[in-house]
Amino acid sequence: MAAVPALPVSLSGRFKGSVAYFTIKDRLPQILTRVIDTLHRHKNEFFEEHGEKGVEAEKRAISFLSKLRNELQTDKPVTPLEDELPDAALWNQYLDYQRNLPNGNGEPSWFQSPWLYIECYMYRRIHAALAQNPPIDNFDVFKEGKAQNFFESQEAIIALCTYFQELLKNIKDLDEKQLQEELFKLLQVSLWGNKCDLSFSAGEDSSQKSSPLQSLENMVPYILVNDMEKVWSLLVNAKKNRTERSNVRVDIILDNAGFELLSDLVLADFLLSSKLADEIYFHGKSIPWYVSDTTKHDFNWTIRQLGSANHMWMSRCGINWEGNLKKGVWVFCDHMFWTLPHDFSNMSDVAPDLYAELQKSNLLLFKGDLNYRKLTGDRKWEYSVPFHQALNKFHPAPLCSLRTLKCDTQVGLKPGQGEQIQASEPEWMVSGKYGVIQFDAGL
Repeated sequence: MAAVPALPVSLSGRFKGSVAYFTIKDRLPQILTRVIDTLHRHKNEFFEEHGEKGVEAEKRAISFLSKLRNELQTDKPVTPLEDELPDAALWNQYLDYQRNLPNGNGEPSWFQSPWLYIECYMYRRIHAALAQNPPIDNFDVFKEGKAQNFFESQEAIIALCTYFQELLKNIKDLDEKQLQEELFKLLQVSLWGNKCDLSFSAGEDSSQKSSPLQSLENMVPYILVNDMEKVWSLLVNAKKNRTERSNVRVDIILDNAGFELLSDLVLADFLLSSKLADEIYFHGKSIPWYVSDTTKHDFNWTIRQLGSANHMWMSRCGINWEGNLKKGVWVFCDHMFWTLPHDFSNMSDVAPDLYAELQKSNLLLFKGDLNYRKLTGDRKWEYSVPFHQALNKFHPAPLCSLRTLKCDTQVGLKPGQGEQIQASEPEWMVSGKYGVIQFDAGL
């Protein structure tokens, strides 16, 4: 038997000058400082709602977060979680696993351990700071930023809702070529919507100001892997082979709230309205995560905001989408696994129930950079390694990643393609300027 090639090393803060290093050194402390500031600013509100207990809880949470920031900045060893939350044991097992890696650096610490683990660990500790301090345990420290992104993207949201509602008027008359063109447009809007990422900008404004549809033509050269044809043929074949008993199901593994979520909802509605899919499952985060990731609250809030907007096409979208949820053709799920430190090659072992659920899908759409990092194990791959290989046996169903590049990992490029861009644009992997629509047919 041929030996299985060893996996490349994990991205890590050990590599000075890497995105991982700068994220741990600069961006993560900035995010923690913003979280502390947010709690300070809400002190009066906590007092009004909960009296002295609210203020005491706020103080305890801030002290916990200040200590966390200090541990990070001084590269202290990672400590086990001490809370009673349902996932704590899994996190602590993962810490033991990191400690015992044969090629590890001994005691895991902030700069020496895999970046993916450390970054996820920080967000889980932020969650613990609140969850352990009732009565403010349900406060989402990132909620304001997500709402602000939504409101500051109004023009783009109106443009997209208007375009989509106009499209729906004629959707029954579109021939196959026109349907394909519309799918490709909305896949690209959903791809570039992934630029609106608050963890990437450490919470600075990242809203979508202009109509996302006008610039699509100009953006095509920046899609480094463009597998839209494969997505189209998969959906068309699924539709042709559908029987009365088997629905065509698409799952969207969500990334950011705000404009990006809206672009995903429009894509999902298009798939239903064009009869390319019969049901859509949305997978969000069960706790506030990576500053702008979508929770159930964000998902429902967005649809309510649209439904009550005083703009005809925005409210039409919101009301229709509320209806899709009531009818059960749209389903929102949040599984604990999405906020664990594991990459997806471990899903079948750690969360077999979720893996089995994804196996029911005809197509999995993974949004964004964090999902791409977890798909490929967040490793220093050669650019031309096939996507299928980097997935490392994660093949529950055919899948497609829609992702703008914001970290040092990218696979599936043509030989020499990455090196050529690197020569003229050293920041190409981290600027969010380039994207992929990258498909894997599964087994």
